[in-house]
Amino acid sequence: MSRGPALDRRRSGVLLHPTSLPGPGAHGRLGPEAVRFCDFLRASGFSVWQTLPLNPRDETGSPYRSASVFAIDPTLLDPADIEMEQHATDMAAFLADQCFWLPDYALYVALRREYERPWYEWPQALRDRDPATLDIARKRHAEAIESTCRIQYCCHRGWSQLRSQAHSRGIRLFGDLSFFVAYDSADVWAQRSLFLLDDEGRMTANTGVPPDYFSATGQLWGMPHYDWQAIRASGWRWWIERLRRQLALFDLLRLDHFRGLAAAWQVPMHSPDAVGGHWEPGPGHALIAALTDALGPLPLVAEDLGQITPDVDQLRHRADLAGMRVLQFAFGGGADNVHLPHNHVSHAVVYTGTHDNNTLIGWWTQDCSAVAQQHARRYLGNPANAPEALQREVLASVARLAVLPMQDLLELGAEARMNRPGTAVDNWSWRLDWIPDDTGTSERYRSLNRLYGRLVAG
Repeated sequence: MSRGPALDRRRSGVLLHPTSLPGPGAHGRLGPEAVRFCDFLRASGFSVWQTLPLNPRDETGSPYRSASVFAIDPTLLDPADIEMEQHATDMAAFLADQCFWLPDYALYVALRREYERPWYEWPQALRDRDPATLDIARKRHAEAIESTCRIQYCCHRGWSQLRSQAHSRGIRLFGDLSFFVAYDSADVWAQRSLFLLDDEGRMTANTGVPPDYFSATGQLWGMPHYDWQAIRASGWRWWIERLRRQLALFDLLRLDHFRGLAAAWQVPMHSPDAVGGHWEPGPGHALIAALTDALGPLPLVAEDLGQITPDVDQLRHRADLAGMRVLQFAFGGGADNVHLPHNHVSHAVVYTGTHDNNTLIGWWTQDCSAVAQQHARRYLGNPANAPEALQREVLASVARLAVLPMQDLLELGAEARMNRPGTAVDNWSWRLDWIPDDTGTSERYRSLNRLYGRLVAG
């Protein structure tokens, strides 16, 4: 199902969220620097640009805890570009296309700004979406609602223009679909019946993961679990519309926390950590089948990292979805580790590391144990530069798509790390100082992409 245009042959790509682009302001934006990055990718022989979710980021800067999993982060657009679109002629068609989510999101934004509190602390009639009260609120906030809709139109138009420019350079766009959604979001407020909440809108169970590579006590995410029975009874529409929206923006999508389709870690409310949780069954193949029936073949990559049980592997294989391999997880154990290059398969995406990992050099110099380093050196043939050799292993892998985080491509240290799971500060803020314009960098990677059969003509 997932053998779409970005997995049709051997390719390589670079992981960089648009907020990490250089330029004026506090973070990167869509615009000339994004186009320049596409030019750099093409010159270097890469044909895929992978991003994090494009959704509005939370107060910590995370795009995985958003006020809407349908909306595009408005701060990615230059305010001047929004002002230029005061009379966009095809905005009405956009509003009609996005009627499933945009009206609720625009009202949520206005009410969130008015009350300065999460929706579950709003006055009861608004919290519980009393129809008459909502009508009054829509009239009271008509101007703000129109402004939010116009901004989302401009964001969609700006991304669509960038996607066209990327395609003209032979670059495919690879997005990211978070599994759970933020508690304080338009999604949960507008679709309360689809989540495990009590009559007052309070979460009845917490989400997270058990103890793992990143944390000895697991992680608590503070997001509500889905009510899969209610979602099934609704004909899966919310998930169908969510995926339809993302497929209009990207050529390929990574489904974060894929194992949640088989079972998700459910933790009692008010637990201090995630140790005492249990696996709660998910929708399994029924959701994938419903999405396929509604949308056709799914260009999805399953994020199958962490505690992966046989049922998760079986679900991924049944859906014919590519999985992930990460070299930072490969060393220090036995020869059967699936992340070791000799165990890679073609229908996969291989990384040096993801946005949750340290940079490759940061990992090698700070996080990699002596045992893992010794294993890696023996495996690689005792190279003089192990991080460089690991990059070559990624590009040489039989996996159809190889992805390097931009930090690894530039050989940056731990100071350039994007995220530290389980922490809420000093994340998501790394930026490029400039997009490399020296021919040496581009020629080096173009040569490597050609050497390992990843150079796509045209």
